[in-house]
Order: sequence, then C-alpha cells, then structure tokens
Amino acid sequence: MQKNIQQNISVPGMGAIVHQQGVFFRVWAPNAKRVFVMGDFNAWREDELELKLEDNGYYGINVAQAKAGSQYKFVLISQANEKLIKNDPYARELTNSNGNSVVYDNERFDWEDDQSFMPYWNEAVIYELHLGTFYTKEKNQPGNFYTLKEKIPYLKDLGINVIEIMPPFEFPGAYSWGYNPAYPFAIESDYGGPDALKALVKEAHNHGIAVILDAVYNHFGPSDIDLWRFDGWYENDRGGIYFYNDWKSATPWGDTRPDYGRPEVRNYIKDNARMWLTDFHIDGLRLDSTYYMRHVEEGQDMAQGIAEAVTLLKEINAEVQEKYPQKLIIAEDLHNLEVITNSLDDGGVGFSSQWDSVFVHTIRNVLITQEDEQRDMEQVAKALTQRYSNGAFKRVIYTESHDEVGNGTARVAEEIAFDDVNNWYSKKRATLGIALVMTAPGIPMIFQGQELLEDKWFSDTDPIDWSLLEQHKGIFQLHKDLIALRLNKQDFTRGLCGQHIQIIRADQEQKVVAYQRWKEGGERDTTVVVLNFSVTEKAVYRIGFPAPGLWRIRFNSDWDGYDADFSNYQSFDVEATGQACDGFEHSAEVSIAPYTALIFSQG
Repeated sequence: MQKNIQQNISVPGMGAIVHQQGVFFRVWAPNAKRVFVMGDFNAWREDELELKLEDNGYYGINVAQAKAGSQYKFVLISQANEKLIKNDPYARELTNSNGNSVVYDNERFDWEDDQSFMPYWNEAVIYELHLGTFYTKEKNQPGNFYTLKEKIPYLKDLGINVIEIMPPFEFPGAYSWGYNPAYPFAIESDYGGPDALKALVKEAHNHGIAVILDAVYNHFGPSDIDLWRFDGWYENDRGGIYFYNDWKSATPWGDTRPDYGRPEVRNYIKDNARMWLTDFHIDGLRLDSTYYMRHVEEGQDMAQGIAEAVTLLKEINAEVQEKYPQKLIIAEDLHNLEVITNSLDDGGVGFSSQWDSVFVHTIRNVLITQEDEQRDMEQVAKALTQRYSNGAFKRVIYTESHDEVGNGTARVAEEIAFDDVNNWYSKKRATLGIALVMTAPGIPMIFQGQELLEDKWFSDTDPIDWSLLEQHKGIFQLHKDLIALRLNKQDFTRGLCGQHIQIIRADQEQKVVAYQRWKEGGERDTTVVVLNFSVTEKAVYRIGFPAPGLWRIRFNSDWDGYDADFSNYQSFDVEATGQACDGFEHSAEVSIAPYTALIFSQG
C-alpha cells in the first residue's frame, strides 16, 4: 500500500487528475464518514486507499501507481455505515454507463496548432445533427465521432460552417436522443469517447467549421446516475447533495433538477461548460430547455422561477464573454423573452442567441396548412420581422429541429403529404420554407437530412438514408445555393447577412410576401426576396423596389435543375422604373411560379 500512496501531494482539480507523480483523485462527499478509491491499480481492494478529508467536504489522495487508462471507482461509507460504490461524478471517460470510470489524460491528445473557431455570428449557418443516426456504417451500430468526421467534407461542400451536436454525453445503452445524461463530463462510449470528439473538432476546424455541443443542465439522468444520493444523504425521499431535495426537484424527467443553490453544484456545472470550451476546443454551447432550469412547471413568469438558476446562467455567460467572447452560447428557452438575450449590463441573462419559437411555429403552420386561403401573410411578415434587443442575430431560425420533427410531429415535407414526401406539393413548400430560413434575419439552422428531403420523423434508431443524396441531388443543390447566397459567396447578396429587413408587401389576397434585406445598402448589398405561398402562378405582379435600375435574379426555387417536377417557370431580371408602388418611388413587374421563392439584387 505504501508504494501506491504519496501522502504529501495535492493537485488542484476534481476527479482523476493525471500528473508526473501518478493520479490525484478528488471527490466531493460532505456527508460521507470515509472515502476510498479502488481500481485495477490495487486489484480493486475496497478499503485500502483511503482519501484524506480536505476542506468543505472534499476528499483527496494521490495514487502513484494509477495512470491514464486505469479503471476505478469510489467507495463511500455513509453516516449509516452503508457502503456505496460510485463512479466519479467528474469522470471524463467510462467503460459504459454501468461500468467503471477511466482515468483520462487531457494532455495526451495532439491538437497541433488547432484553435477554437467561430464565424461571425451574422455569417453562421448551423447544421444540427444526432451523432448516432447521422452516418452509420455498421448495421445495428450507432454512428460515432469517427463516422461524422468522414462527412465533414460533405458538410463543407453544402456550405455549413457550424455543426451543432445533440448531447453526446454518457447515457444508458447505445441509443438515445442524448437528453438523459448519466455522466455529463464523459463522452458516450459508443460514440468513441473523449479523443474521438477531439479528433472530430480538429477535423472540423481544418475545414473552417465550428462545433457546438448541446448541454443538458436542467436535469441529469434520470437513470444510471451515480450522482443520485451520492454520499448517502438525502431528504424528502429525493436525490441528495447534487439535487434539490424539495419542490424545486420536480422536472418533466423526474426529481432530478440539480441544486443550483449549492455552490459545489454550481461549480460542477460551470466546470463542465468550461471544460468543453477549453479542453475540447468546443466553439459554443446550446443549453437545453433553460426554461426548465428557471421554472418547475410551464406557465410561470420570471418572478415565480428559481432565482439561483438565473444566477448560474448569468455566471456562465459572464465568464464566456470575459474569456471566450467569440464563442456562441445559445439558449433553448422558447418563450421569446427579451431578457434571455439582453446583455448582462442591461439586466439580461446574457445569452448570445436563442431558438426562436415565433419563427418556427408560424412558418411551419403556413407551410403545412393544406388550403391556400388559410395561409396568413401577416403572420409570415411578423415571423420575418420578429427580433430581440441588441440585434437580428439574437435568434436562431429554422423550420426543422430534433424537437420539431419528433415528439409527435414530422418533417415539413411529411406533414404536407403523409408517407409521400416525393411529391410536388411537399417539395415546393418545403423548399419555400428553407428559402425563408436562409433569407430572414437571424442565425439560420437546418436539421440533418433536411437537405436530402428526409421523410417521416426523427428517431434515434433510424439513420439517415444516404441514397437520398443521389435521388434528390437537386434539392441538395437548392440548399447549397441558398446557403451560398446567405453567405454572399458571389458578392451579390451582402444584405442577407445584414441586420435590416423591411416588408415590401404582405399580400393576403394573392398570398405573396416581398421584403428587402440589407447590411449597409446599395448595389451587391440590398437584396429583394419575393415568395409566392399559393398554387397560382403570378405572370405579372408589380412590387416596389428600393432603387431604380436593373435587378438581376439570383435564385429561382422553381428551376427544374432542382427537381424534375419543377416547371422551370421563366422568371426574369427586371428593370425598376419610376412608377411608385408599395411606398417606393420605383417598381417592376415580376413573374413567379407557384410556391416559389425569387431573390433579386443589383450589380
């Protein structure tokens, strides 16, 4: 035993910290009488390596014989003399969610000259994906970070510059959406573990693509969580030191809300966020369901919420803004509150951006409604112009996400025509939707497979059918062309990544919406978008234009190169002349096909 222990060594940090003189183990267990560590370095003897009590309920020990790759667990003796065998709450790696903790050496991975990367927020295009189903290579095996790495060139070709990965943290079994993290510091073993994530991030950065992780702090588990009654203490039949032990514990996923009022639990969550942003070079985080961090149930306002949760969110955002201001921290709050993205100096919570439910719910409803007369153009205009304080890019806009194509709903194309997405109506209106996403103010996002006209709904056991890429290569090209216009890759549509929008017309009778977008204004900047939400073509349709002269058509979603079922309706460049219209001094007559988007600019 004496060879295994070096008593006078103390190393900062939590969990298993690798250093030159072995591994230092530290754990928080304020109600334990005694704490031991056991592992393959001491033949799993439970009562040999006892941790020394430090301050404030922390225990630590240095084990000289332990090393990176060693498997271990803690043994805690509770006040009731119950023996509790627990995995490390800070474990960076596990054999599986029911297995052992694994000592992980964070310094071992060779990053070379990799640096965190994030495009300017007004130029970000996000691709949300689920690791287990995005790209699978073996039957009955989920995808992983290595299979995703193979698809990075594909995403680059599409034009994506940010990928957002649904939670990849250790969860029970091999299949999950990821919103049941058992060990929030460990990467799911079936996904390849921590080095696999680092390899993916490095590859993405080499292609100019940022990586965002979806983090879950509104609850843990609820199954396979050794955090539950970790050191034996609990009250009211609840979860112990890591969880609320009163009414605040209740979530839609069980009594598993972390106790944001305990400094040690707040530090646990902040340490987690900090680790991804620093040790893993992650470029941003999307915090899942922040409403259920702030509230116990739906329908409560800020004053009725959990105040310490708001404090924690502010602390996370304050640290990011101070140390990593380029990184993107997104809230999934879905209650359209200014305070979520207002600055900390103005009393806000300080998020970089938030998922915008006004846009997605309005636009999806307009697209999937079967009868044209029921489509509300004023609602489309409202969704386009919805914004939060401090800028247009405080919102993330989309028509599909994991929530919107699961939980009882389906892909936009599937909602339009059940079990038959390869039909004219589905293709026309789904592509009209993505044109809205890529031309509206906000940070645009698409969900995996949307560019391939994936059907049905999202399931964690139903991988993307990549044969659709050949079948719908024109739909892929449509998405690629829209992203290129959004990012102004040909220097004709700078306005699409600008702050500004003005509705030119929301025509309830003809079901047409037209608007201009601009950054600074002028040629190659100001961009006009015209959308026909009806089954009726408009051969001659006059609208106002913000400047005189030739306006060139940059995009026509009815081009038959996008799909053989499209009509290739002849929409032409137009000359804006001195006839006043829509409050503008100049106007022109456009021609537009059914369920079609046109994009014009000058220069």
